[in-house]
Amino acid sequence: MDRRAAGPRPAGRPAADRLLLTTTRAGGPWVAAMMAVSLLLAGIYTVLPALMGRTVDAVLDGGDFALWLGLSVAAVCVLMAADTLDDFMGKMAEARSTAWLRHTLLGHVLRLGPRAARRFTAGDLVSRLVGNSARTGQVASTLVWALMDLVPPLGAIVALALIDPWLCLTFLVGLPVVLAVVRTFIRDASGINERYFDAQGQVAARLVDALSGIRTITAAGTVDREVRRVLGPLPELRRHGYGMWGALARVSSREALAIPLLEVAVLAVAGLELARGRITPGQMLAAAEYVVLATGISSLVASANRLALARGTAGRVAEVLAEPPMTYGGEPLPEGPGRLEFRGVTVRGPDGAAVLENLWLTVPAGALVAVAGRSGSGKSVLAALGGRLLDPDEGEVLLDGLPLRLLDRHALRQAVAYGFERPVLLGETFADAIGFGPAPAGPDEVARAATAARADAFIRRMPEGYGTRLADAPISGGEAQRVGLARAFVQSGQRGRGLVLDDVAASLDTVTEHHISRILTGTGALAGRTRLVVTHRASTAARADLVVWLDAGGVRGQGRHRDLWADPGYRAAFQPEAPVTGTGTDAAAVGSGEATGVRTGERA
Repeated sequence: MDRRAAGPRPAGRPAADRLLLTTTRAGGPWVAAMMAVSLLLAGIYTVLPALMGRTVDAVLDGGDFALWLGLSVAAVCVLMAADTLDDFMGKMAEARSTAWLRHTLLGHVLRLGPRAARRFTAGDLVSRLVGNSARTGQVASTLVWALMDLVPPLGAIVALALIDPWLCLTFLVGLPVVLAVVRTFIRDASGINERYFDAQGQVAARLVDALSGIRTITAAGTVDREVRRVLGPLPELRRHGYGMWGALARVSSREALAIPLLEVAVLAVAGLELARGRITPGQMLAAAEYVVLATGISSLVASANRLALARGTAGRVAEVLAEPPMTYGGEPLPEGPGRLEFRGVTVRGPDGAAVLENLWLTVPAGALVAVAGRSGSGKSVLAALGGRLLDPDEGEVLLDGLPLRLLDRHALRQAVAYGFERPVLLGETFADAIGFGPAPAGPDEVARAATAARADAFIRRMPEGYGTRLADAPISGGEAQRVGLARAFVQSGQRGRGLVLDDVAASLDTVTEHHISRILTGTGALAGRTRLVVTHRASTAARADLVVWLDAGGVRGQGRHRDLWADPGYRAAFQPEAPVTGTGTDAAAVGSGEATGVRTGERA
């Protein structure tokens, strides 16, 4: 069964808790500063009502009230300054924590390569990066405020009991009603997030683009550049986030509307106690303030709820981070003409069925090798293995005698270029899309590659030629395929040793396909390159030096096209297939075959 169809697998509470602690530490010195200021705030909130009560009693008794009044005024001034500072530090800690988590998660997803799209859907990953990481990034301030929110309410309840036990009892009886009203306010405040999520949508849209082109990014070796591009809207996101928190602060301040009835009840009891001479007027004033302070328990409930949500979202983020990324060795590219070897290679699909099984194959250096076979035979999986967009479950793939897994990433991405059936064009303009890769390509190089791919003519008819923005120039599938092929030609021309083309002629007309075949087989820039071409066209196979015929997860035959053509099974591989009915071997092949292994939006 497909793991994605089965739903996400929980990462476990320990992993979520570890991520929460790490995210809290990512807040840096802002977390420690916020804790100190929050503790100061909690102390002032607890002491201030007592100071105000003593001031009132001193005035009524005709005593020296200047000291108590001065202390009360000083406490209020410090309270205002500390409250503003605490909010600022909390937001800074959250911003640092969230930014760290998003950079970490995005970099990890892109380093997973095509495996990311096998394990998670694009929408799910966007949700984890945008919404879940934002919620998890709030853990620093949520944790500190939850701890510090305990001090004033507990202190206020104790103070009410010290002033008069009946005041404390009256408060405790009415507290459930206050909590119910507060829960209503919290629920109604959910709409305030709209502007913040609109800004998040910009990040999500760019991430979806990156995920759609994950094979191109992996093959081009531009992970770090994509991280910077996708997270480009973060300053705007930060601005809207500050606005959202300001709105939430205003909503929270209205919680005072929930306590008048309870305050009246406590004050009524306090008035009776004052009439009986059991408390002083100043203590009655303090009791009124402590009622308001004691309802701060509602803030503690909200903090606990936010912590629970943060723990849940942290588990979803930790699940992605638990997936091991593709690792690279440190070996430089060995000397050699570009011979590619597959030794005992086995690749299994998500359901455990073998897509390729114990495959042994040598692609001669400098040869044009066509890979043919019916859908589900493993052609695109073989292509993905050739440039290490995918690692085999068993066996080894070697380039000029060196296993690909031992190669330095930069060396590998320069050595093997890719062209895909449905390329995702990355960059702002046509020139950017064609030159996309680890090394910049000049205008002349871009134009030569576009000419070779039969894309130059239609690009020059665009309003600004190669400088036309891709978003302003809708193009057909065949035109996009030619631009993607030009990109592959550019990358192959930059110290390239091999070129892998995964059915790049699928959307091309016959004339263009014939021209591209001549480029591949001619004596031009690609001469001497090892070319591995997945194809469904007999005409392409006929021009190849060698045809590898895949069937049932293995090599059924190899040789020249004219020699293999005598086999009816080989001829059938180039015939239109009957519709898949969901039963039989063809349906099973489609379900667990080549597309399953490397699907990233550039369809295998």
